[in-house]
Amino acid sequence: MAKSYTASSVMDELFGSSKTDFTIPLLGELVEGTVISFSKNRILVDLNGIATGIITGQESNDTAGTIKTLSVGDTVSAFVIEDENDDGLIVLSLRKASQKKTWNKFIEAYENDVILELAPTEANKGGLLLNIDGIKGFIPVSQLAPLHYPRVNGANSNQIFARLQKLVGEKLKVKILNLDREGGKLILSEKAAESNKRGDALDKLEIGQKIKGQISGIVNFGIFVTFQGLEGLVHISEIAWGHVKDPNDFGKLGTDVEVLVIGKDDDKISLSMKRLYPDPWVEAAKVYQVGTIIESEINRLTPFGAFVKLDNDINGLIHVSEISDDENSKPEDLLTVGQKIKAKIITIDPEEHRVGLSIKALTSDSDDKKEKKSSAKKEKKVNEVAEDKVADVVADTEVKEETKEESKK
Repeated sequence: MAKSYTASSVMDELFGSSKTDFTIPLLGELVEGTVISFSKNRILVDLNGIATGIITGQESNDTAGTIKTLSVGDTVSAFVIEDENDDGLIVLSLRKASQKKTWNKFIEAYENDVILELAPTEANKGGLLLNIDGIKGFIPVSQLAPLHYPRVNGANSNQIFARLQKLVGEKLKVKILNLDREGGKLILSEKAAESNKRGDALDKLEIGQKIKGQISGIVNFGIFVTFQGLEGLVHISEIAWGHVKDPNDFGKLGTDVEVLVIGKDDDKISLSMKRLYPDPWVEAAKVYQVGTIIESEINRLTPFGAFVKLDNDINGLIHVSEISDDENSKPEDLLTVGQKIKAKIITIDPEEHRVGLSIKALTSDSDDKKEKKSSAKKEKKVNEVAEDKVADVVADTEVKEETKEESKK
């Protein structure tokens, strides 16, 4: 006997078996469909044969440039931004779909502590800004890695801004410090992305180790150098053996440099450039001795005296009290930079890298010589006078003796 079905039961079975195929896309949902036609800024998408979606205008543009790669028949992911328009089409967005995917990627990276590679799109005086598919990110200045941290004199905001602008468009490795799910905003850190690498490098770093790095900042008090994710300071006193007036004379931002590690206190690293070369003061102690008279030129004047160049790395100081007897005179009143003078070495301390000179000492020596000459002249004159007196006495005695003899006769 043939089976019999009621019309309603047959329909229920058909609809029941394909219930899932007839799910209508919901607002805010990410859906997939097949491209059935497209023009420059208009794409029609078939959604499982039960609805047609449309993507137009700015919604057809995403950061990946998907529209440029599509062809009829391709599968495409889109975001539902409107249930149905006046033409009965479901309004879709490639831009929002890309944003949704990107946001999901950020959530996953945040939860799994993943390092991302992103390029800033803008800079301000506080840091770097990013805009990825409409999602806004921010890297504060304090969260930049040592190589990119803007080391400038006096924390000059204009100079900081100029340094940050150079990073716009450059891909940086960052970690997400904070994620605002409701606002769709991110706080990022380049420094955190390098933390593990930095920790390992710091543990291996040893005092006395030679390091090749890159100059990351030049300020009035020294030169900052980055290496292996670390950053150290070459203090102005450790740049060269001689006097350093301006650290900018000894390097340029971004150039390679070799340094010596001379100190490590937690993450504070002290470096030296001058200690890679022999200490010229060792030889100076052999050449320059107390009492030696030198002839050289003044290369710097200060309120407390004048510095004299002894050789390329050695300077001697003529203290103001050793320039003149006039207590009210100033070094600049008596001497000029470039002037050649003679001076006497009165003190030398190789360990403290100090040579004391005196112009007055030369005058004193001259006065002593004059005084000795004068004393010698006086003594000679006295002797001559004494000799004359003795001669006169002798002569007088002889005359008296002759007179006595004659009177006896």
